[in-house]
Amino acid sequence: MFWLKKIISQLFMPVPLTVLILLVAMVLLRNRKLVRSLLSLAIVLLVFLSSTPGSNLLSSPLENKYSVNSNAIPKGCLVMVLGSGHDESVSGTAVQKLSSTALARLSEGIRQYHLGSDCKLVVSGWSGGEGTLSHAEVMAEAAIELGIDNERIIRFPLARDTIEEAEFLKWEIGNYPFRLVTSASHMPRSMAIFQNIGLAPQAAPTDFMTRQGRWWRLDAENLWSSQRAIHEYLGRLWFKIKYENDGTMNNASTPARESY
Repeated sequence: MFWLKKIISQLFMPVPLTVLILLVAMVLLRNRKLVRSLLSLAIVLLVFLSSTPGSNLLSSPLENKYSVNSNAIPKGCLVMVLGSGHDESVSGTAVQKLSSTALARLSEGIRQYHLGSDCKLVVSGWSGGEGTLSHAEVMAEAAIELGIDNERIIRFPLARDTIEEAEFLKWEIGNYPFRLVTSASHMPRSMAIFQNIGLAPQAAPTDFMTRQGRWWRLDAENLWSSQRAIHEYLGRLWFKIKYENDGTMNNASTPARESY
């Protein structure tokens, strides 16, 4: 089910969807009217999704829900940074192996860490089924390189997605309050998942994609922003259908710890 979800969602991403429409048009070459319609649809999609107004229209509703969090954290704080990929083939330090999204999240996580005292930093993510190192371990090594004490880091190396990250944290801390760090576009879905399981997250978004730009400019950065936004809308829909409506994530209760 995990891989089926990933494969189906990829078909709705901008580039695969545009390519799929073009392939269908090629198969149906004899039906010129339908082919023209499909080609027009592919062009409109590509222009819209790669434009600044189009990408902002998709991303801004997600990113505007939670603002940057600079509130001080009480003593005994916990900061969880959600994972977002790394590349083991890159030579150099762990920081250099992180994806740009992962690095943005970790940087904000460390900033949140320093807003409190006696804090612990939680990092998560599996190897992706291909690498030898879990993403949690690379994130932890990067955090150590950036000045965080190894003893203050908690790792969840088996969590494959946000739902599993929430489940692992539930087992670890119960309903103890914590600061949740992830990309601004990912934050609404993350908050819904963590709250649905009975946790008490405080949103700390980062990695904002919505930007001012020339309306006529078409580029890959806008296309990437659109892709991430579409991924979030599909993820939110999947979560509503599979978990939120039947409450299957929130069946078990875990006692809260007095401090962390």
